[in-house]
Amino acid sequence: MRSLKSFFISPRGNAALVALFAFLVYLKTLAPSVTFIDSGELAAVCCTLGIAHPTGYPLFTLLGWVFSRLPIAAEEIQRLNMMAALLCAAGIYFFYHLTHFVLTTTFSEGTGLRWKGKDMRAAGIQVASVGASLLLAFSETYWSQATSIEVYALHVLFLALVLLTFLKAVYAADPNSEAATVIREERRWYLFAFVLGLSFSNHMTTILLAPGLLYLYFASQGAGAESWRRIARLSVPFFVGLSAYLYLPLRASQSPLFNWGNPVTLERFLWHWTGKQYRVWIFSSTEAAARQFTYFVSTLPFEFAYAGIVVALIGAIAIWRGKRQLAITLVLLFVGCVLYSINYDIHDIDSYFLLAYVCIGLFAAAGLLVALRWLSERLRFAPATVAVLAVSTAPLWVHFQQADETDNYLVEDYTRNVFASLQPNALVLSFQWDYWVSASYYYQGVKGVRPDVAVVDKELLRRSWYFKQLERQHPWLIAQSRAEVEAFLRELDKFEQDRPYNPAVIQARFEEMIRSFLTNSMQTRPVYVTGEIEPEFTRGLQRVPEGLAYRLYADTLQHEMRDVEITYRAFARDGRLENGIRSICSSALKAQALYVARLGQLERGIMILEKALRFDPSDAHTVQLLSQMKVAAHQARLLQKNQ
Repeated sequence: MRSLKSFFISPRGNAALVALFAFLVYLKTLAPSVTFIDSGELAAVCCTLGIAHPTGYPLFTLLGWVFSRLPIAAEEIQRLNMMAALLCAAGIYFFYHLTHFVLTTTFSEGTGLRWKGKDMRAAGIQVASVGASLLLAFSETYWSQATSIEVYALHVLFLALVLLTFLKAVYAADPNSEAATVIREERRWYLFAFVLGLSFSNHMTTILLAPGLLYLYFASQGAGAESWRRIARLSVPFFVGLSAYLYLPLRASQSPLFNWGNPVTLERFLWHWTGKQYRVWIFSSTEAAARQFTYFVSTLPFEFAYAGIVVALIGAIAIWRGKRQLAITLVLLFVGCVLYSINYDIHDIDSYFLLAYVCIGLFAAAGLLVALRWLSERLRFAPATVAVLAVSTAPLWVHFQQADETDNYLVEDYTRNVFASLQPNALVLSFQWDYWVSASYYYQGVKGVRPDVAVVDKELLRRSWYFKQLERQHPWLIAQSRAEVEAFLRELDKFEQDRPYNPAVIQARFEEMIRSFLTNSMQTRPVYVTGEIEPEFTRGLQRVPEGLAYRLYADTLQHEMRDVEITYRAFARDGRLENGIRSICSSALKAQALYVARLGQLERGIMILEKALRFDPSDAHTVQLLSQMKVAAHQARLLQKNQ
């Protein structure tokens, strides 16, 4: 019992307890199903050992494959969501050790922060480390990575591990050490290099660590010959960790069900590994950078429930006074992360700021230590500890409702509703990746839902690798439009190989190919598009709403609209994606109402519009349409009565 008590009051025990607490909260708020954006695709890739979107995430895929087979939940997606919770909790475990090491190194006796006694200082560092770990664990973006499958759950674990192993290697160095000690110090460097390589094999934004780590390395170790020789030696364990990327060409050569990029050749591997297809969104414009920076600054205070930013500013000053080189390192990490991320013009940018949030957490640890000393001189140590930990748990209470995913079945329900909208053996063209195309990978490829349906992503058709995947899954689709596909691929090859190309010609061939897919398929099967598909792709075809999709017809006849019940489990939280699903459902129902009204079925149209208002009660256009349709229906009844 005494040894157990000693463990829990030790730094290692503190780290375990705070990580366990975070893990339990993450489980409490865990998503029960597939969520938005890449969740479905990543789950499908993990379960089938496929190739994910660039940069491939081989280590994450292999780890996910293991978790998908553990008997820890009823369904694969639940196991993978639990994996995200466990990885984020493990990240907090190592973040605690990171903060403890930083504080111990920065605020040693006689530097920066002075305590009345050594024991009080040690206890204070433990309290501040717990507090900073709680601040980070329940910051909005970090917490969001722990509730559903995403590659950033493993990334935040590696951020803490890389920084911890690096700082221990840097500050363990002692030029006067004995030979045996020097060997142990070199082992720290080898461990750091191996962990760094593993981190790169999960997410390439590990490169954002480079400015800060390179600065501290040369500032502390010097730029002499031995420092460069060490870097050469460290390349061996680094490449051992990075070798997980060999999974991509090896697995791609086996033609897995999901084979994004088909990285079987060196050229295609490099395209995939470097994320070539995403370069158009990086450093695209100063306007985009300004918009993303404004977003970062405006959301940062709320990210840490305001109080966390205040103590982080205090802590930054304290670290600057106590360990100047370390302070500069953290500033370089923070600034480098923010500068890169704001120049990436995508909606879901929050996760790219995670390194910056880790730096804020480290600054906050020092700030909490300063606050603890100040309070302990006035309130005594115990009540000061309670006050500091109360501030540290503020993000837990502030973000709980937003982070809670326990009732979030929006994507699952939406995906099942789309499938229900489609007749047997249908072809559907869509680019609603965030809402259901990604999720369809999981439900079709893993759960066997509607395998008869051919789901074609319109935007992925702009990538040559996608045609091999389509031909393997739906050979009839490519075979019946072979000439159009080859004409488009000839033009696309110029673009992908960076040769001179004509954008207008590429677009023309693209449209011709898609229209060929649609019109040729209509001869043997029902064909659908979702509402966002532009009119030029269905020119000359009639769209008839059915559920959440539109069935295409090559005539102008009045086709009876098939009723499809759109049902979903309520999830009250607002957000860009959550509101997006509600808006799509509302728009689909409005289209149905207008279609049946043209057929003279006004009462049916009224019932459909009333359903639309349940999805989006604030939609003024729906309210106006409903009012107009009720008036028209009333006039029709009066006219019929008078006749």
